[in-house]
Amino acid sequence: MPDALMLFAAGFGTRMGALTADRPKPLIEVAGQPLIDHALALAEGFGPLRRVANAHYRADQLESHLAPRDVTVSLEDPEILDTGGGLRHALPLLDADPVFTLNTDAVWSGPNPLRLLAETWDPARMDALLLCVPLGNAVGRKGGGDFDILGDGQLSRGGDLVYTGAQIVKTKALHAVTEPVFSLNVIWNQMAEQGRLCGLPYPGQWCDVGHPDGIRLAEEMLAADV
Repeated sequence: MPDALMLFAAGFGTRMGALTADRPKPLIEVAGQPLIDHALALAEGFGPLRRVANAHYRADQLESHLAPRDVTVSLEDPEILDTGGGLRHALPLLDADPVFTLNTDAVWSGPNPLRLLAETWDPARMDALLLCVPLGNAVGRKGGGDFDILGDGQLSRGGDLVYTGAQIVKTKALHAVTEPVFSLNVIWNQMAEQGRLCGLPYPGQWCDVGHPDGIRLAEEMLAADV
């Protein structure tokens, strides 16, 4: 069972346009709370976890916000390292294998995603377990799906399931990648070839807040959930 959580929070937020001119995307507010606080609420609802957030763009603001929240910041400087490189860079702070990871530009309506992942995680047959949502429940999604889940729980590329940014992943494969900047897709592809990349469908709704329209859509989704 993972006891550490990686929060991805280093991106430039370019799809947000002017909204990220003076702040990092994780500090944009949805329903009166910064996006990263919505992610932290999921962690707190799950239970004790060592929490690490990566930071690059306007990192000083994120560090100030997280200082009283018992979240360690993994600073990426001088360059941003993408998801795979960022996770590898943060491993000494996470001090765990496997780990949860969670994107900070999404809002959820439904069961706690970390709890669902923990209940399904089977390290004997999985190197990663990705939480995916059916395209019809992916509020604010622009584009199609990412994956399909086969009968044995393995993931295949294509299909109408959208990766939510929540997963449990073993970290050993990260050390074999030679490039400093790389996506988690690099190790996911290796895991898929070995039949050890698995998926879990999310039964609630999930909203992508990576673009300005997502703010309104997320607030409407949360209001309907009250």
